[in-house]
Amino acid sequence: MSRIEIAPGEPLEKALRRFKKKIEREGVLKQLKTRKHYEKPSEKKRRKLRSSKSSKNRF
Repeated sequence: MSRIEIAPGEPLEKALRRFKKKIEREGVLKQLKTRKHYEKPSEKKRRKLRSSKSSKNRF
């Protein structure tokens, strides 16, 4: 669970921005999107294979 400490007098918008950045760095949103729907093992394998092929083509 991600937490941030809000300083006295700190604007809510600034604290919210820090919280969003922290969530993004920890990969929580990415993990949430992958877990939103069930993915069959064959689909996982296919997705990983496609991503590895595309990363090999970049270099």
